[in-house]
Amino acid sequence: MDKNMPSQSPPLSDHISLTDQKQAILASIIATSDDAIISKTLDGIINSWNPAAERMFGYTEAEAVGKHISLIIPPDRLSEEDVIIGNISKGNKIDHFETMRMAKNGSLIPISVTVSPITDPSGRVIGASKIARDISIYKQNNEKQGMLAAIVDSSDDTILSKTLEGIITSWNKAAEKMFGYTEQEIVGKHISTIIPPERLQEESFIIGEITNGRKVDHFQTVRQAKDGRQISLSLSVSPIIDDNGKVIGASKIARDISEHINAQEEKARLFEQVKALNDKKDEFIGLASHELKTPLTSISGYLQLLGTIVTDEKGKRFVAKTILQVKKLNALVSDLLDVSSIEAGKLRFNIERFDIRQVIENVIELFAHGNNKHKITLETDISELYVNGDAHRIEQVINNLLTNAIRYAPGSNQIIISLRREKNNIKVGVRDFGVGIPPEKLKQIFSRFYRVEEGSPNISGLGIGLFLSEEIITRHNGEIWAESEPGKGSTFWFTLPLEDTITK
Repeated sequence: MDKNMPSQSPPLSDHISLTDQKQAILASIIATSDDAIISKTLDGIINSWNPAAERMFGYTEAEAVGKHISLIIPPDRLSEEDVIIGNISKGNKIDHFETMRMAKNGSLIPISVTVSPITDPSGRVIGASKIARDISIYKQNNEKQGMLAAIVDSSDDTILSKTLEGIITSWNKAAEKMFGYTEQEIVGKHISTIIPPERLQEESFIIGEITNGRKVDHFQTVRQAKDGRQISLSLSVSPIIDDNGKVIGASKIARDISEHINAQEEKARLFEQVKALNDKKDEFIGLASHELKTPLTSISGYLQLLGTIVTDEKGKRFVAKTILQVKKLNALVSDLLDVSSIEAGKLRFNIERFDIRQVIENVIELFAHGNNKHKITLETDISELYVNGDAHRIEQVINNLLTNAIRYAPGSNQIIISLRREKNNIKVGVRDFGVGIPPEKLKQIFSRFYRVEEGSPNISGLGIGLFLSEEIITRHNGEIWAESEPGKGSTFWFTLPLEDTITK
């Protein structure tokens, strides 16, 4: 080839102009944008529609291009288009205009629109380009933030936030009311402003828990108001976490529990007072009962001696009745002593193996001698049945139940005692046909000094027999209860285990 010949340039078709490259890049940006990008004429006719616009509004490019922009404008917002076109025609840009547009399915979409004029080479405005961003989530977040702010501001509980270094960043109205500091006074100050000096170590513990992502729940403590008052609080402290999951601070909810603490202290004080009075009362009962025992024993001895001296029938009858009343009084004193022993934890039991049927028969025989008005029947198919326990105390229970059966059945002369075996227990029942017990009273009848007054206001008694009976049966690992129907009588039941000894 002749070196003097001029070299030939490659043909133009082998090159892509810078303009073409730029347009290709712009087209790619528009096609891949997450924002809807639309262009239109000054008459509002759509002439471009990117994939994001398809996704946002539901219309394909083929459906939208050539249509008027009112396709996506709600009827009540059509006037906005006149304002926008008016500004664009003058070459003015509209930035971040928040409005609503309508999708193909009729749903309204909150958007932020930026509209710019499109000019030809001579600078004349020939149309508009529109970039629309869906701000639904932003709107929802704003609404949620507003709602949360309103809740925090109107809460009766103190709500505040702080950094991990303890700097207060928010302070609601309840906090102002509780501590006396305004928001302006306290935000930016250290949380130690409201912590008594002797409790500063608590903050280290709380921040340690929060830094590790752990919530501190219902932490009871004391904080200090602006005027020096100390306030009893229940704190719940939660970590504040950023979008990357990093703990950046703490939110604190504080509730004033001063009244609750004062009530607890007052309750504890009253309890101690009642306990002290109760102890004194039990001490008095025990002392009085012991002191009464001595003269009663003497009276009983003298009456028995008098019974051998008196010869006339009328005198003997008076002496016998007096002896009976002294026995009743002696039984009451013994019951009071037992109550005192129960309260002091000193009620004693003598454990032995005994025949429960023999104990029941002994009680029936004793009642038959002192009371010829009532017929007491034992219903059982058991000839003998041995249990472990205190025979005297079980006799005391049966005696109490029979006494009540006679006392609360003045219009009846029949009492039935039943004895049966059920699996590993023996079951004893004492049934009367008297006034009965209202259902709402059944749960209370084993309470100390409780008496059923309905239908029997003139019946004597201290209301301690059933209380003692329940204690005795419970200590024998058994159960005691009552079944009753007003006007038809009551049955008192108790069970005892056949194998176990009593609880010591």
